[in-house]
Amino acid sequence: MAISKREKLFTEFPPVPTEKWEEVITADLKGADYERKLVWRTGEGFNVRPYYRAENLEGIRFLGSQAGEFPFVRGTRTHNRWRVHQTIEVQFPKKANAEALQLLNSGVDSLGFCITKEGFMAGDIDQLLAGIEIPAVEITFCGMKTANMADLVIAKLEREGIAADAHVAFVIDPLVKGLSQKGDFCSPDGEKCFAKIASLIERTREYKHIRIVTVSAGIFSNAGSTIVEELAFALSAGNDYLARLTDAGIDADTAARKLRFSFSVTSNYFMEIAKFRAARMLWANIVKEYNPAKNCACKMMIHARTADWNQTVYDPYVNMLRGTTEAMSATIAGVHSLEVTPFDAAFEDPTEFSKRIARNVELLLKNESHFDQVVDPAGGSYYIENLTQSIAAEAWKLFLELEEKGGYTAAYKAGFIKERIAASAAAKDKAIATRRQTLLGANQYPNFTEVADKAITAEAVTRKQAEGNTLAPYRGAMAFEEMRLHVDRSGRQPKAFMLTCGSLAMARARAQFSCNFFGCAGIRVQDNTFFKSVEEGAKAALESKAEIVVVCAADDDYAEVAPKVKELLGGKAILVVAGAPACMPELEAQGITNFINVKSNVLETLKFYLKEMGI
Repeated sequence: MAISKREKLFTEFPPVPTEKWEEVITADLKGADYERKLVWRTGEGFNVRPYYRAENLEGIRFLGSQAGEFPFVRGTRTHNRWRVHQTIEVQFPKKANAEALQLLNSGVDSLGFCITKEGFMAGDIDQLLAGIEIPAVEITFCGMKTANMADLVIAKLEREGIAADAHVAFVIDPLVKGLSQKGDFCSPDGEKCFAKIASLIERTREYKHIRIVTVSAGIFSNAGSTIVEELAFALSAGNDYLARLTDAGIDADTAARKLRFSFSVTSNYFMEIAKFRAARMLWANIVKEYNPAKNCACKMMIHARTADWNQTVYDPYVNMLRGTTEAMSATIAGVHSLEVTPFDAAFEDPTEFSKRIARNVELLLKNESHFDQVVDPAGGSYYIENLTQSIAAEAWKLFLELEEKGGYTAAYKAGFIKERIAASAAAKDKAIATRRQTLLGANQYPNFTEVADKAITAEAVTRKQAEGNTLAPYRGAMAFEEMRLHVDRSGRQPKAFMLTCGSLAMARARAQFSCNFFGCAGIRVQDNTFFKSVEEGAKAALESKAEIVVVCAADDDYAEVAPKVKELLGGKAILVVAGAPACMPELEAQGITNFINVKSNVLETLKFYLKEMGI
């Protein structure tokens, strides 16, 4: 019997067992600690291995299911045609309608109307929706008095005979949005609100595509939560809604179909893909416990919005890249609808240009990259399947902890959720301050020549503290941005001079590190290729009138070089040594006390130098 080319190829490349891979890795490490060097300790509560193999799939129970099949880990549908969503602020209905019609002609097929106008009436609804073919377009309403808005919208749909075909959602969310803003749940208002929700659900029972409640999970992420916390808290809130609604006499099938989830999607690319897959699976199992008549009630409708937390006001065009990778995570994971946040949203009302770029990210993913043509392309990946399992396990563990505390509402009122998110946010802040987590343009690789645009105000970069038991959204870059804006608006142009000497290779490497370090505070940097002598470098440093002089050399050079530079500067500039040389104690004994290195808290160190310069 003839052997095929394929069979022959595999005989020439026999499988390599894991033990052999481990032997090679151990040899390459040359005695270094395997766990510390190669294992990623995530903030989500689990470790990630350096590689995964088929054997790592053993014990994962959800493998084998297909898209559209319970528990929906691979998707709730057999296609991946997500809706392109964009939100419009509605103060003047006629103006918002004109913008909506323009968006619909630009590739958007899911509109969000955020109502900011007081006293919205039926006539305003007619004006807002004029010319929009509602059955063909998905519409979401949020903002002021959304429950009252729902009555007006549903009445219009019924009056026009299109309620059964309309795809409409309302962001009515007293448990997540309400509690996070108010910090407590006033019983009379709470019961009144749930009675209103129940009546809206009963009214729209036969309208399969109208969703009344939206669980605003993105609030957790944008307040600094981990991915696991965002998922667990969202599931817990969703479960509380189901419990309350079924207790009110609404059957599980109807109640589940009236819920929608809105998540944030961050730049943690693979983790976000796994989060959405785990979310569908866990929600399906939660709903299943309510004994719905049909499995389709277990499907989770997911809307995603690219993160606010990751955005920066300095070097803002980088936000386009963040939005693109985040959109890729969401669409690969199979969300129902997606909104890409405009790159300038952190510091100004988005411009026509920024909104166009935001929606075009999705249109490129659809029409040129064909992401909508493949369902769950990450499925079967050893890495993604293990991430999905790990996130699901940790989120479920936290979900059960919330249940033991009496459910989402009880846990929130007790302060547990705020405390968990505050701890996670503090850990992220420390990681950013010490550069263990990078926010490009803010704490690493700043644009040295950039000065804050007039559109950037102190309010845009100042973090607001949450009052009482509430959650306050913020951005991870805000502490660095506030510091840099202070320098930009100070009327001063502080300068750091790189005195490069000794070993050329180490001098250049440390100069580059130091330029990035001081540039993060808006301190102008004067880099220099190399000085042949300390005297030449010190002379140039004094002539530059720089307030800070950074000695950049090899560790072995510092014992001789640093004291000499100190003497030549004569106290006319702050002397900083780039590195953590073994001779540090000897240098400190000679009055050289300023050092920067990879272990420095960049934020606090920069604040110290600004204070020393009187800025």
